[in-house]
Amino acid sequence: MGRRRLAREIALQALYVADVSRTPAEEAFAAVTRREGEEVDEETASFSRELTLGTLARVDELDGIIQRNAQNWAVNRMAAVDRNVIRLAAYELLARPDTPVGVIIDEAIEIVRKYSTEEATRFVNGVLDALKSLRDAKKKKP
Repeated sequence: MGRRRLAREIALQALYVADVSRTPAEEAFAAVTRREGEEVDEETASFSRELTLGTLARVDELDGIIQRNAQNWAVNRMAAVDRNVIRLAAYELLARPDTPVGVIIDEAIEIVRKYSTEEATRFVNGVLDALKSLRDAKKKKP
């Protein structure tokens, strides 16, 4: 597994912990990264931390964007894993213009495939397909 994928998976796990247990961002990230027997290099840890803390800092904004683009789905009714993968990808679309849109969506789909259901991959792909216009909208702003 590549370092970026690992960083995204760690971020997803921290987002999940923060979401379902209402744990503060720093605590959730620390809980996920202090697991025994797993060493993560500094670059991977740094990217994962940025994704986690950045997503959680903007969660209300991201949820609003997701809600407007997830037809007939309330964010709070989505499965926790799916909701957090979508949040993470939405954050990357907005905050990481250096990462291609296709990479963000492909990574999100692979992570959902690993942590959720096959049906969820289609759902997440549909929502992210609607969200990919975020990158274009951000470029057009003066």
